[in-house]
Amino acid sequence: MKSLVLSLTSAITAIALSNCAAPAGPNTQRGAATGALGGALLGGIIGHQSGNALEGAAIGAAGGAVVGGTYGNARDQEQYGRY
Repeated sequence: MKSLVLSLTSAITAIALSNCAAPAGPNTQRGAATGALGGALLGGIIGHQSGNALEGAAIGAAGGAVVGGTYGNARDQEQYGRY
């Protein structure tokens, strides 16, 4: 399990650093933060039921950040396309 947490940590770090290469719009940032918080909460609850709350929260936060950031990026692209 430690290798899973380590690989998730490195994946989150890679995503965070790749985000620095191109400036993200406000919806992308807001979506990633909201998704990470929601995913961590939901993952912590689900993980607590199986006895692994911390791992569940980490996995949920990573997944939520990716989904929320993707949705926010789509909103940013839609907004920038109108102008």
